[in-house]
Order: sequence, then structure tokens, then C-alpha cells
Amino acid sequence: MNENRRTIILGIETSCDETSAAVVENGTTVLSNVISSQMDIHRKFGGVVPEVASRRHVERITLIIEKALQDAKVSLEEVDGIAVTQGPGLVGALLIGVAAAKAISFATGKPLIPVHHIAGHIYANHLVQPLSFPLVALVVSGGHTELIYMEEHNQFQLLGKTRDDAAGEAFDKVARLMNLPYPGGPHIDRLAATGTPEYDLPRAWLEPDSLDFSFSGLKSAVMNLVNNARQRGEEINEANLAASFQEAVLEVLIEKAMRAVHQTGAKHLLLAGGVSANKGLRKHLQERAGQEGIRLQMPPLELCTDNAAMIAAAGTYQLLDGKTAGLTLNADANLPLIREN
Repeated sequence: MNENRRTIILGIETSCDETSAAVVENGTTVLSNVISSQMDIHRKFGGVVPEVASRRHVERITLIIEKALQDAKVSLEEVDGIAVTQGPGLVGALLIGVAAAKAISFATGKPLIPVHHIAGHIYANHLVQPLSFPLVALVVSGGHTELIYMEEHNQFQLLGKTRDDAAGEAFDKVARLMNLPYPGGPHIDRLAATGTPEYDLPRAWLEPDSLDFSFSGLKSAVMNLVNNARQRGEEINEANLAASFQEAVLEVLIEKAMRAVHQTGAKHLLLAGGVSANKGLRKHLQERAGQEGIRLQMPPLELCTDNAAMIAAAGTYQLLDGKTAGLTLNADANLPLIREN
């Protein structure tokens, strides 16, 4: 990147229940990052209601974009490109962001840059410290659990993925089973810190060399344990159950991340995604990486959840590679990170 030339990207993120817009300079400097969360709205439903999320995005998107530009003290004329989350995510929510980005691109003539949501989460780390290649990224969120290998910017190789429930999804489902408030993941994390992992729960390692993940069996094991205890009138120690469940998830995540680093010879391990805010995961992954001499990078908590700064950062390098789109761009709820030939 030409250090004497400012590359300014306006990012837009509406994949789920956060309406966000950000302005990022040269892929690393956050000039603004405005996020409007819908958590309080969806909490009473026990989860995200897609139709409600979409309507809220429609109400907020213009105001959020205007505020991001104002906070950054940047005009649309100074922006070099419009980066937007194309997918994956809730299709109705994605459409709002894509429509807004297309409208701005049409009105200004600025390039339209489609960004994959997972690529955005990986590039959240780049906003703190430039990515160092080759690297392995452990992406853990409500909808995704993946191991990604990168040798250079915009080069993604899928090493492992979830075969059923993502880790974050398993956290939320177990939390609901335990009657914990939405979102359940942070509540389990807090409970686990006060408990002892005394319950025997399974770990799904799959085939010996597999880097894929599976958490549906673990979720079912917790459900059976709780239901059997209730039928017998026995009391479940919630803190110990949370600790047992979290340990079962983290052990698999961390072990497979270490395997991926050793198999690829990568020198750098990234943690990314909403579940990267989990204190237990951050603590144990840091300890294991230190023991094995692996350089670990984790995003600050404010960049773990969905935000537009990470989309703008990823979009910067796509623009530099000429990866832009026309006004026929459409949202894709199941957009793959790596397209198969």
C-alpha cells in the first residue's frame, strides 16, 4: 500500500442484529466505528427475530452512516470505496446494508466492495496489529466455527468447519436449556468461572486427522443430563455444569487450532468472531499458545462482535486487489468464503 496515499473506506455491516457503519484509513486506522445494537429488542424473544432485525436496520441505517462520516470528519467525496457485508447472515438484514451501499455507490460513482462476514472478523485483528503471514485463524461465532489458513491478504484456505452446530450456537442453546437470559454465551462464561467441571461430557474429535468441529452431540449430552436430573428430582449445580460444558467446547477448539498451526507451519494464530470475547477461551488459548511458542493475536472486546470497521479493513485489501462489484450485487445468506470450482 502506498503510504503516501490515504485509502479511505466506508464500511457497512448489517448481517444480523447490529446496524454498523465505519470509516477506516489504509486498512488499519479506525476513524469512526458506529454500532447500533438490537440486543435489548430481541432479548424478550430469546433470540434474534429476522423480520424485526430487518425493520430496525431500515430505521437506523441512514442515521448510522451519517454519524460514521461525521465522527470521522470525512465526506463521501473523500471516500475511495464502499465496503459492505454481502453474506453470510440473515438475508433480510443483509439486503438493507447491500441496498444502502449500492445507493451510495450509484450516487457517488465510488467502487462497491462486497465483503465476506468471516473475512471481516479475521481482519478485525488487523485493526490492532497488521496481519503476519502465514497464519491460521480460529473463527468462533454464533453461526460459524472454522479454521482458516492464509498465506497472503485475501487468500483463504478452509482447514476445518463445523459439521452441525457452531460453538456459539451450542452456547446459546445450552444457556436456554439452563434458563439463562439471552444472549446465553456470556452468562455461561461468567458461571463457568465460578464452577468446577465435575460433569463428564463428551468431546467430538471426529476422524484422527480431522480439523472439523461438531457440537451437537455435546449439546444433546447436556440436555439428557439436565432432563434426567429433573426427572429424578436431583439438583443441578449450574456453575459446575457451565464449567463442564465450556471446558468440553474449549478443549476441542484449542486442540484443533494447535493442530492446524503445526500442520501448516504457520507462525501466527488469530482468534476471531463473537465468541472470541469469551474470557475462558482467551485465557486458555493464551496459556496454550505460550506453552507451544505460538504467536497469538486476539481482537479487543469491542471488535469481537459484528462491526463495520472490520468490514472496511477487509474491504481495503479487496479494493487494492481490484475485487469490486457492480450494482447487480445481491445479498447471499449462505455465501461461501472459498468458492469451489
